[in-house]
Amino acid sequence: MTKHSPQKTFLITGVSSGFGRAFATAALNDGHTVIGTVRNETAQKAFADMHEKAHAILLDITQFDAIGPAIDAAQSNIGPIDVLVNNAGYGHEGILEESPLEELIAQFNANVFGAVAMIKAILPAMRQRRSGHIINITSMGGFITMPGISYYCGSKFALEGISETLASEVAPFGIHVTAIAPGSFRTDWAGRSMVRTRRSITDYDSLFDPIRDARNQKNGHQAGNPAKAAQALLHIIGLPNPPVHLLLGEDALDLVRTKMARLDDELSQWEDITRSTAFDIA
Repeated sequence: MTKHSPQKTFLITGVSSGFGRAFATAALNDGHTVIGTVRNETAQKAFADMHEKAHAILLDITQFDAIGPAIDAAQSNIGPIDVLVNNAGYGHEGILEESPLEELIAQFNANVFGAVAMIKAILPAMRQRRSGHIINITSMGGFITMPGISYYCGSKFALEGISETLASEVAPFGIHVTAIAPGSFRTDWAGRSMVRTRRSITDYDSLFDPIRDARNQKNGHQAGNPAKAAQALLHIIGLPNPPVHLLLGEDALDLVRTKMARLDDELSQWEDITRSTAFDIA
């Protein structure tokens, strides 16, 4: 993955840390211009000081009405956006029965609706230019599930489906869409960025407590390297036919392949019932 694309202008949401910072750093080092969203003035200054081609804008992607004006101003002042990377979001950990509905709404606001609002703000200009690449950072949790992260997986399943559908809608305009689904990487996802619902129902203790403990112990020791994920992102934006779905990490690949094989077995097991639901032919 050493081939680099011509210089582009990126807009990356959530560049203060984690994947967003890794993506921005790699793009800047490769000669690209990066507009990064941050949520406070301290982060804005820190990002702008990184590089002469780094431009930070104050924007909370859950403030939907602010997105359009912010994007218009950025493109007017800096230039057309060639690559949108919807990275901002967070993880939610909690048993569904215990987790308030308000936490699900907040999770979708950040992980789904904010990303879609960003796409809708940028897409008209990409369509008019007949070029562009939209990259949505999803998760292996958009393919596989595990107890205790139903809200998170729901949001990532949604973004995977939206990404795939959008890819078919904008392909005639020369616009690419890629959903990048990382496995376990050394970011803040399982640490300070994670929202955790307070435990309250003891019936779930034996199921969920070991999962939560294992996640806490693994945090900071994950196999995935964000800098290498950033190089993968730079590689695909230079391809004439980039993937619609891209898994990152051996754990993601293994778990998704296992899920697909299990799903295929289940489809075969219940195939007779599946096929039994049509009207009888007279």
